[in-house]
Amino acid sequence: MDRITLGNEEFEGRNNAYVLADGDELALVDTGVATDDIRADLRDGLAERGYEFADVDDIVLTHFHVDHAGLAGEIQRESDATVYVHEADAPLVEQDEAAVAALDDRRETLLEEWGLPEDAREELLAFLDGSVHIEGLPAEPTPIEDGTVLEVGGTTLETVHAPGHAAGLCCFEIRDGAESDRGAAADVPSRTGGEAFVGDAVLPVYTPNVGGADVRVERPLEKYAETLRSFIDREYDRVWPGHRDPIEDPSERARTILDHHRERTGNVLDVLEEHGPADAWTVSAHLFGDLEGIHIVHGPGEAYAHLDHLRHEDVVAYDDGEYRLLERPTDLEALV
Repeated sequence: MDRITLGNEEFEGRNNAYVLADGDELALVDTGVATDDIRADLRDGLAERGYEFADVDDIVLTHFHVDHAGLAGEIQRESDATVYVHEADAPLVEQDEAAVAALDDRRETLLEEWGLPEDAREELLAFLDGSVHIEGLPAEPTPIEDGTVLEVGGTTLETVHAPGHAAGLCCFEIRDGAESDRGAAADVPSRTGGEAFVGDAVLPVYTPNVGGADVRVERPLEKYAETLRSFIDREYDRVWPGHRDPIEDPSERARTILDHHRERTGNVLDVLEEHGPADAWTVSAHLFGDLEGIHIVHGPGEAYAHLDHLRHEDVVAYDDGEYRLLERPTDLEALV
C-alpha cells in the first residue's frame, strides 16, 4: 500500500495519507493537519510520486477530525477534487456555522455536566482557540453513507460506517471491483477477509478515545463496542490505520481494545466503590491524573463514556451531577 507518513505530535502519533493512483486517476485517503510542516510533507510525498495537489481527483476522508481532514479544502481548491465523507461529518468538514456552533454548545454543556473546574475549562478552550488554524479551509463535501461504493484512484472502496470515536467515522474496504453483496442492514458481513482503510476505528498503539473525541455521539461506548464486534466479524487480513503502521492481525487488535474497555469499566467501578459518588472529571482524575491540551476533554470524555454506559445498564445512578454505584456486576464481558 502506498502511504505518505505525516508528522503529528498532538494526536495519536504519525498520520497517514494513502495514495491511490491508476494512470491519470489520483485519490487520497485522508490528508493530515493544515500546518506548514504537514502541507510540505504531503506536497513532497506527492511530488516523489510525480503528482501535485492540482492532480488529485478524489479525497476520501475517514472522519472530520483535523488530523485527517485539515488539508482537504485546500487541495480541493487547487484541484477541484471530490471530497467524500460520511453524511454525519460532512457539515463539519464544510465548516457549516450551525454545525460548528452546535458542536461547541454540546461541548460546553458536557464540560459543565462532567464537572470540569474553571481553570481546566479555560485551559482547554485556550488550546482549542489556539488550534483553529490547523482546521484548514472548508471543503465542499459529497456525503456518503454505510454501503456507498466509491471508484477512486483505480480502486473500488466500500464504505463501512464505524461510529464511536466520531459520529461519521468510516472504514473503507478495498474491493476487487465487483458489486458488494453486503446488505446495509446485515448484522454480520457476508464478505470477510481482505484489507481496509480504517482511520481511527482501530489503531496499532493507542486506543481511540471515545466520549471526548466527538461529543455529538450518543452512548459512545456502546456504539464503539458494536463497531469493534463488527470489525472482528469481518476478519480482515490487514488494515491501514490513520496513524502509524499497518495492523497485521486486525481482529486480534480489536479484541484487545474491547478487553481494554472492559478493564477500564472495572477501573471506573473501582473508583466509585472506593471513593463514593463522583462526577466524570473526578473519575477521570483517578484514572488518568493531571491532563493538558486536548486530553482535558479526552480524559473526562472517556470516563463519561463508561459512566454513561453503566447508567444505561442500571449499574450506576446519576444524581445531582454525580454517578453513584448501585451494584457491582460480576461479568464485565457481558456488560461491554
